[in-house]
Amino acid sequence: MYVYRSKVPSLAEREPGVRTWYSTDQEAIDGAFGAFFAAESPIEAVRAAAPVGFDPRLWASLAAMGGSGMALPEPRGGGASLSDLAVVARQLGRHLAPVPLIEHSVACRLLAAAATESKSGADLEGLLGELAGGETVATLTLRPVAGRRARLMPAGAVAGAVVGFDGADLVLDLSEPPGSTVPNTADLPLADRDLTGAAVIASGPAAARLWAAARAEWQALMAAACAGLAARAIEIGVDYVMGRRQFGVPVGSFQAVQHGLADAAVRTEGGRLMAHRAAWALDAGRPDGRRLAAMALVFCAEAARFAADRSLQYHGGYGYSAEYDIQLYYRRAAGWPLQIGEPAGLVAELADIDLGPCAAAGTSPETAAGAGASAGASVGAAG
Repeated sequence: MYVYRSKVPSLAEREPGVRTWYSTDQEAIDGAFGAFFAAESPIEAVRAAAPVGFDPRLWASLAAMGGSGMALPEPRGGGASLSDLAVVARQLGRHLAPVPLIEHSVACRLLAAAATESKSGADLEGLLGELAGGETVATLTLRPVAGRRARLMPAGAVAGAVVGFDGADLVLDLSEPPGSTVPNTADLPLADRDLTGAAVIASGPAAARLWAAARAEWQALMAAACAGLAARAIEIGVDYVMGRRQFGVPVGSFQAVQHGLADAAVRTEGGRLMAHRAAWALDAGRPDGRRLAAMALVFCAEAARFAADRSLQYHGGYGYSAEYDIQLYYRRAAGWPLQIGEPAGLVAELADIDLGPCAAAGTSPETAAGAGASAGASVGAAG
């Protein structure tokens, strides 16, 4: 009997070193943070943190566990790779944990790199210690700042250390956070921040490189969080349709419901693998890391929206009620990715990476991207 064997090389053959499964250490990280968020961030805590979207008690517990400093280099008390952080981000997404760990981790990595490369290293040492201990929350802008004013900044309502990029300089602002947020669909701690008095920590090509790397890392970690959100949304949907009965049988026995949940599960698992691969590529310094991060976020954001949408739909009218948890997942699936811009903007960015930038006559690519991202973020704001 003829047995067909594909001549197409496997992923491991094409990209030596890539892992599509967790290492032993990552399995331990997954278990530890899964148990932590399950105990410390139950759905009641998520609800209580609204509308600001930040739970100081949870943040303090996370810092005590070492989570706030794990993104820093090992000599500064951390040592986690981006792939390790993606494991944590996935658990954060599963439990909708109301803490800005993704923004904080990416900003920590950026500031540590800036301290090593720039002359401001000595000035940043004290801040890095505060970030490691969780005394100060850090965040960064995800699009260039116009006029030194960052609009709808992720974690801007609670971060005391804000890193911005104005197209030429990388700046750091240390100031008291406002504590109030712009009302938004996903109950995120979004806020505008004035960076007029911010100190320059890097300039020129070095600043652009550091900011682009941090932005790609945020995309990879947010992709992992969206994959975690999607997985839990499917579980909620399965639990509901197996308990809800119509015509004398569980709703989950209907084939149309089964197909929808199966489609969601396939997309979610594919997204998890893409997010993990993107984090690995960025860790390895691969030239396609930025491309893979953008791809992962585009795919995982859509997978999360689809999974939450199917699960909510199968709840019937109950899914739209505030009393049911699935609406919390649905709103965050819609709002989390918008922090970096609307989906069409992310797809255009990916096209620019693959094909080269393209902009309308008289409009620079940076200006076009900034305008699109600003409009996208505004979509998530509640009117």
